[in-house]
Amino acid sequence: MPSRPRLSARPGRLLAGSAVLAVLALAGCAGGAGGADTAADADALVVYNAQHEQLTEEWAEAFTAETGIDVVLRNGDDSELANQLVQEGTASKADVFLTENSPAMSLVEEAGLFAPVDDGTLALVPEQYRPASGLWTGIAARSTVLVYNPDLISEDELPASLLELAEPEWKGRWGAAPAKADFQAIVSAVLATQGEDGAREWLEGMAENAVEYRNNIVTMKAVNAGEVPVGIIYHYYWYRDQDAAAEDSSNTALHYFGNQDPGAFVSVSGGGVLENAPHADEAQQFLAFIAGAQGQAILGEGYSFEYPVASGVSAKTELPALAELGAPVIDPSTLNGPAVIELMTEAGLL
Repeated sequence: MPSRPRLSARPGRLLAGSAVLAVLALAGCAGGAGGADTAADADALVVYNAQHEQLTEEWAEAFTAETGIDVVLRNGDDSELANQLVQEGTASKADVFLTENSPAMSLVEEAGLFAPVDDGTLALVPEQYRPASGLWTGIAARSTVLVYNPDLISEDELPASLLELAEPEWKGRWGAAPAKADFQAIVSAVLATQGEDGAREWLEGMAENAVEYRNNIVTMKAVNAGEVPVGIIYHYYWYRDQDAAAEDSSNTALHYFGNQDPGAFVSVSGGGVLENAPHADEAQQFLAFIAGAQGQAILGEGYSFEYPVASGVSAKTELPALAELGAPVIDPSTLNGPAVIELMTEAGLL
């Protein structure tokens, strides 16, 4: 797929405040998300949220306006909250778990902590964007892309596959954020498509070649500044920056690998209801709302630039169609977070 053109700048969307939505930050300690609720929040739906906070706040605010059900968000990252849910087990106060990437969902599923998603909700989501088990469902998606600096490298010099970045000629010439769950999900796709030996070999090459950055945004900034010619990120970071002032992406373009390459991996964001949810019925309603037309429209029309995956809602027109990305076909429940952590640690990347 050809590089995407730069977008014209437009004002970003602002989030309105709400008196009915309580948003509590997760401190990261073992008891942070599972502690006692205040009396005011005792009847509220508790969502352990690893999705982008602004998006989930918009979902929760609209859900409360529609149903009258208050929502408390306990915010953290994918691995932090997934491991906390496993630690808390059946004693958890959580009703719903939302993630950016599916390996965290798989970890909680394998611990036996999810209730089946209502059939009506599953029917809203195409099969490729939810696990075969039906124990959670996709709620959004993001595409792996290569961001590059045309002043440093021409399009015809770009790698044909993500796997080529492990070859010696790419030493010191590409950036990524291996410590982040986003990149670890991409490695899960490498593991799923190349097997353990293939993933290990690729990670060893990455350890030799890649320049490590803190996150996707810093990786994109580095490419924009000319520190490295290319970087691996998720698509929406670039589109969001282009939609604002393009301060961190004005010198860059995107390349889509396609061809079912691991570099065309589409990461599915997940949502699930906990087996011992204190508010199980309300939790199923919330998940159905997110996957429904109104929830997906909030995603598709808002600031996020992620892909809707349910209810036939379209993504923003600036994005290439999700069905045209040539992503590898992978059951999201098979993406193995713990195995990836082990392999990346073995390679010296963590």
